[in-house]
Amino acid sequence: MFFFKERAIQYSTGLFVAMLVTAPLVPVVYQSFLSTPIYDAVDHITLSNYMRFLAHPVFHEALVNSVVLACIATVIATCLGVGIAVLVARTNMPLRGLIASSMLVPMYVPQLVLAFGWLVLYGPAGYVTLEFRQLFGFIPWNFYTVAGMSVLAGMASTPMVYLLCIGSLRLLDSSLEGAARSVGARPWTVIRHVIVPMIRPAIVYSAMLNFIASLELLSIPLIFGAPARLMFFTTFLYVEGGKNTVPDYGLVGSAAVFLLVLITLLLFVQGLLLRKLARFTSVRGKASRSLTFDLGRWKYAATAAVLFFFVFSIGLPILGLVVRSFVEFLTPLMAPWELTTLANYQMIFEQEAYVRSIRNSVVVAGFGGLLATVLVALVALVVHRSDFPFRRQLEFVAIYPRAVPGMIAGIGLFWAMLWIPFLTPLHGTIWILIIAFTMRNIPAAFGALSPMLLQIDRDLDRGARSVGADWWTTCRTIILPLAKNGLFAAYVLLFISFFKEYASAAFLFAHGSEIIGTTMLEFWGSGNTGAMAALGTIQLAITCVFVMGARKILGVKLYD
Repeated sequence: MFFFKERAIQYSTGLFVAMLVTAPLVPVVYQSFLSTPIYDAVDHITLSNYMRFLAHPVFHEALVNSVVLACIATVIATCLGVGIAVLVARTNMPLRGLIASSMLVPMYVPQLVLAFGWLVLYGPAGYVTLEFRQLFGFIPWNFYTVAGMSVLAGMASTPMVYLLCIGSLRLLDSSLEGAARSVGARPWTVIRHVIVPMIRPAIVYSAMLNFIASLELLSIPLIFGAPARLMFFTTFLYVEGGKNTVPDYGLVGSAAVFLLVLITLLLFVQGLLLRKLARFTSVRGKASRSLTFDLGRWKYAATAAVLFFFVFSIGLPILGLVVRSFVEFLTPLMAPWELTTLANYQMIFEQEAYVRSIRNSVVVAGFGGLLATVLVALVALVVHRSDFPFRRQLEFVAIYPRAVPGMIAGIGLFWAMLWIPFLTPLHGTIWILIIAFTMRNIPAAFGALSPMLLQIDRDLDRGARSVGADWWTTCRTIILPLAKNGLFAAYVLLFISFFKEYASAAFLFAHGSEIIGTTMLEFWGSGNTGAMAALGTIQLAITCVFVMGARKILGVKLYD
């Protein structure tokens, strides 16, 4: 009886996750081979969609622009992220605690909000742009080019590199550095020939993640690329899949499959690289005190450079966004307090649709994140704490959504609702958004929870089983209570991710199921930048309140 119960839970979890992950993928792949829209009763299999896609005049431009942006952004993010991580973890640079805390802030800010903040300050009519032109007579930057957008994407991706590398640096055995220094190696030599090679797995992993994230980036190409008539893969899918009056389903399907295959191959390459780089890891079983390099007189310059990066890339754009939300327009020609208004916020709170988008976002993030946490907990228990025969396959399926861009997930689920009758009632509800966001964020939450479960000694499982407890009772009464901090951390991560998501929702929302991200896209499309800034500020405020509460409950230390 016990065996049947645990197998029922395990197989149900595996089948549900498999259906969740494949639900948006099967319609996309199937549509790419159909001559008519997927919901048509009469169709036939064809390869013409791929031929049209490969011959499409925009395809080559979109592919080149996307790859160039991803390459430049990855190089910038890797150099900045690794440099800041080494300075924080291995030098006596002042204000390291403040910098470590500040580097987490971009993780809570939606990229759509951040991109709009950059536009407010550094766009052609941006506050900083106009002020700089008045003072110096020229503008040294132009973010309406592929190179300019690459710089923005690189700065946005820097915190991810920093977080992954700082963790590796804190675990790194410092005896190797001590040995190098004992024979007279200078700090720069030790950093270049010892520290950086030893954290190469983290560097490669973060670089691949950022390259993939840059390929599927929508916010920067949409806000800066579209006005300059620069097409990227994501904007191509966005226009052809949702903005055209009559979407070309076959063309969109073939383009989505192309991007999906490309990202899957990149993840495969990432796995091969990390396996070969295992020889560079060095973590001792007992703790060792990290060595600190004395930067001498350069330590203040290093602090100033890092703070300048943060202020320029994150601090000022967020401040500009908030100020823009309280003024009629933002210009250095007039003092902001002379243009102060609450009209943008009044517009938000007087329209039921806009209030509903805020309410829906909180419900989707709060309740949807809770449901997703339960599902991820079940997956992690089956993978790490059971003898389920397909647990390794389940782990692969749970991690695979890393290769599925948000736009493809949204398009696929939209077509699934048109194609599969029992999914049709989900159209126009927040449930389809919860499903899409859950599918997209399973890998991140699984990665956050798995280390906690792996740290719990399996002797506890064996002890419980020896007194007659079945697998599920053991997990429910012993394992999950011990992993409660990991569960809460996974929930916090899912809440923030759900609250920021907008790319997949762009194809799934309808009247009544709007969220903040989709409403901001509508504001951007209609040119209502004041209301967009106000809604973005509200989103940031809610996120900050949630994060501060979560940090207080978890007792998170951002620097030690």
